[in-house]
Amino acid sequence: MSEERSKISLRKGPKRKNRPTISAPRQISAPIPNNTNGQPIPRSTGGRPAAITDNAPPPRQRPPPSGGKTGDLVKRRYSTRFNNLPSDYDPSQPPVPSLPNIDLSKYAQPVPSRPAPSRGPSGAPPTVDPKALRDPRLDPDQYVTAILSEATEDEIRDYEEALRKLKSRASSDLQQNVYQNRTQFIKISKEAEKLKSEMRSLRNLFKELETNTSALRAASNKDSATSDFSTGLSKRDKRSSVADRTALWNSQMQALYKNVEGSQKFLPNSMGRHVVQNAGPWIELDNATYKARRSMQIFLLNDHLLIASRKKRKVDNPNDTRGPATKMVADRCWPLLDIEVVDMAATSEAYSGRNKLADAIMVRGVGQESFIYRTEKPEDPEKSTLLLNIRKAVEELRKGLQSEMEANNKAKETINYFASRDPGLLQKTELLETLSDIKDMLIEVDGKQQNLRWVEGEMDELDIDIALQRFEFAVNRVEKLKNLARGLKNNAIAQDFINFKVEERSTKLAGFIIRELVETHDKPQKTRRNVSWLNKLGFEDRAREAYLEARGHLIQKRCRQCIFQGDLHLYIWQLSFVYFSIIRNTVTCFQSCFPQAMMSACVKWAKEEVDAFNIILNRQLSSTERDGEVWNQCIERAKIHAQMLQTVQLDFRDLVGKDVMSQNGADGSGPVGLGLSET
Repeated sequence: MSEERSKISLRKGPKRKNRPTISAPRQISAPIPNNTNGQPIPRSTGGRPAAITDNAPPPRQRPPPSGGKTGDLVKRRYSTRFNNLPSDYDPSQPPVPSLPNIDLSKYAQPVPSRPAPSRGPSGAPPTVDPKALRDPRLDPDQYVTAILSEATEDEIRDYEEALRKLKSRASSDLQQNVYQNRTQFIKISKEAEKLKSEMRSLRNLFKELETNTSALRAASNKDSATSDFSTGLSKRDKRSSVADRTALWNSQMQALYKNVEGSQKFLPNSMGRHVVQNAGPWIELDNATYKARRSMQIFLLNDHLLIASRKKRKVDNPNDTRGPATKMVADRCWPLLDIEVVDMAATSEAYSGRNKLADAIMVRGVGQESFIYRTEKPEDPEKSTLLLNIRKAVEELRKGLQSEMEANNKAKETINYFASRDPGLLQKTELLETLSDIKDMLIEVDGKQQNLRWVEGEMDELDIDIALQRFEFAVNRVEKLKNLARGLKNNAIAQDFINFKVEERSTKLAGFIIRELVETHDKPQKTRRNVSWLNKLGFEDRAREAYLEARGHLIQKRCRQCIFQGDLHLYIWQLSFVYFSIIRNTVTCFQSCFPQAMMSACVKWAKEEVDAFNIILNRQLSSTERDGEVWNQCIERAKIHAQMLQTVQLDFRDLVGKDVMSQNGADGSGPVGLGLSET
């Protein structure tokens, strides 16, 4: 098989003898001509006429295209001529007639134009739509484009002004709502505070009811137990005062210190501490084996549980029987709130030694310590009595702690309340501590009892009047509170509290009124009103100083407006007129606004202003000749204007030009003109 494959070759076969020659490429610049016989030149000759041989076969004819009907249609399309006139064309016929004239306005339908969103059917200018502005899905750019797309410049300006008015109205409404909400919040807080005090009183009444019910139940039990015996004591004899009870408790504690050695170390003497029960002899048991260890005695106090061990007394003479054979030594002592007393009878069934634990109790102290004690006598009623008294004592201690915590919290709440509302009260530590110690301080206002929270409410109203610059209402409220504090002669604490609050607000209110006085000092009616308010508040000195200072600034301002243009007489005339006319008007207004006792301050101020005018006059006349025409005219004009002060009972004519006339200008020792010496 391999031999047969080796014989097969692609190159095997007869070799070509005449290979075609490939000519070099030639550029064609004209159509390739046909030969003389009308036969095309074959492509293999490269466009050159091939040698005609007689033996060459004729060229093969191209078969006709096999298109059929489609080919005929294509040939007909390419052979069609469109510029040929039709056979029935008559050039003598007239051209196509023109269309008749028709009035299209009769048949034209008006196109409905969509008006602007804010315009009415009559083309009114755009208006502000509050409902559209309240829409949360409002697109501002799209809304403005739709409304103002066809508006004129004036309409756009009017629309902007309407938007500004709507904005200002919305801001004023918001401010009014804020004030109204603040007032409502203050009223609600007052009602809540009143409700809180009423609930506190109700809770105290319930506690008293519970205590009285328990006392009546205990008294009824005692009466039923001792109904067969009549004591023969009167009700007056049965009563015990607080002093008798305190003396009884002291005697009990002294007896305890005497009988129990070392008890005073655990229980120092304190106010109200007393012995509730002497539980008698007990036996301490081992925690693991429940075997008796030693003899003990338990004392229950109102706040502690004392365990004392009983030991034999060492006696030198055995025949001496005057003292007891045993003595008690304090062993352990716990606060009642730090321990837990458990009745072992409830858990004794789980143990085999039921008889040993039936009359036992377990005391769990601090640090996971536990001690078991059993009564010496089986079924001793001292155990149940001790457990009951322990529960009562613990409950009373917890109530006392709770009431103490409530009192402390109320004191802190009072301090925080007044301090948060008025930080300046923190500097009055003594007053703040006194307010916290007094639970309910009542003052009489118009025949009604009010607490200090009512004063805070009045201060809130005063703050609102000051903030809104309702000065007349604020001044009247300050006067009312001052009169109220003045009438509380027997309650110095409330008087100091109200005075402190009122003085702080009065200072703030006076600052606002003085600022308005300085701004409107040139208006006599407003000046008289502001000064009267300041006199009521007690700030007449500040009002006087502020008014005179404002008038002095006015004189300086008007003098700066007088410009020297070369005529010294005219300039002095203007200055003197400004000075003396303003001084006259100031004195007139001062006499009508301030009390007569303050008139000396106004005269002093007028004298200072005249001295200031003399300084200016001296400086201006220093460059002129003394007793000259200009000098005399200026002095005379200043004195004529100074006569205006006679209408207010002031005569300063002798003071006008005093420094100028007293100046010694005749000798050459002093400076002349601009300060240069004569030579």
